[in-house]
Amino acid sequence: MRTRTGKNEDDPIDASVEAAAPAAPAPAPRSGSVAVLTRLIVVLAVLAVAGGGIWLVTRAATPEASPLTTEIPALQVKAADVRPGSVAPAGGAVAGGAEQQTSPQQARSTGPATLSQWASQVAAVTNVPARALQAYGNAELAMRADQPKCKISWATLAGIGRIESNHGQYAGAVLGADGRPSKPIIGVPLDGSAGVQAIGDTDGGRYDGDAGVDRAVGPMQFIPSTWRKWASDGNGDGLGDPQQIDDAALAAARYLCAGGRDMASPGGWWAGILSYNNSTEYAQKVFGLADGYAKAAQSVRKQG
Repeated sequence: MRTRTGKNEDDPIDASVEAAAPAAPAPAPRSGSVAVLTRLIVVLAVLAVAGGGIWLVTRAATPEASPLTTEIPALQVKAADVRPGSVAPAGGAVAGGAEQQTSPQQARSTGPATLSQWASQVAAVTNVPARALQAYGNAELAMRADQPKCKISWATLAGIGRIESNHGQYAGAVLGADGRPSKPIIGVPLDGSAGVQAIGDTDGGRYDGDAGVDRAVGPMQFIPSTWRKWASDGNGDGLGDPQQIDDAALAAARYLCAGGRDMASPGGWWAGILSYNNSTEYAQKVFGLADGYAKAAQSVRKQG
């Protein structure tokens, strides 16, 4: 809301100053001169206060910059020097290993312990939080069962998760044992400003808290309208929550596998990542991260 503060052009103080001027050239009484000077000082003081008031109102009406409007999660991540479509990142098997075709049901029944142990070991060599790795690994296992031809890798999901939200830790958030960040992860307003798409509100603020325009939400940064289409229940609680990393990782995997895409092939992998964010630099960053995660995890002994 705009606020104007200041004096009007027909301010009565100015009129009284003019009326106080002597009609004859005879010197005005000393008291009159003092009165004029006093009124002039009052005018200047009023203008100074008005000017200060304008600054204060403007300052108060301008919200403090949020980390979400000034930081870029992966600004320092180096883009891999690789030509789009030429090669896919290295693969990395989850839990029991791709060759054993471990299903998510088997992983959960013989335990989450199997996936949890794998995640703990991989976390030590990748610097990715174990809780986030469980979500990425579970999403790979789920897609291996539901869409085996897609061959989506946990490492690719981890690369996206790193760039989008630093694995659910963006802007000081802490990823809890329940897979939710300690505070909601909400992106910048998609209002068409410099470098930002213009996307009008599609959720009434339900997911992003903004009823004016959309904002990307959660660890994998889904736009509300996209989330409604791909909402997934990765943790088996019967709900689809874009802020919950198991749900978000599975939704991202399903999105990337759309249309029968083969995420293990060079063409399929690049097409999938560019559909997620149509930026070559973005895809090159995801490539470098995914390739590095997968190669680091190859040293980890697979759990049976």
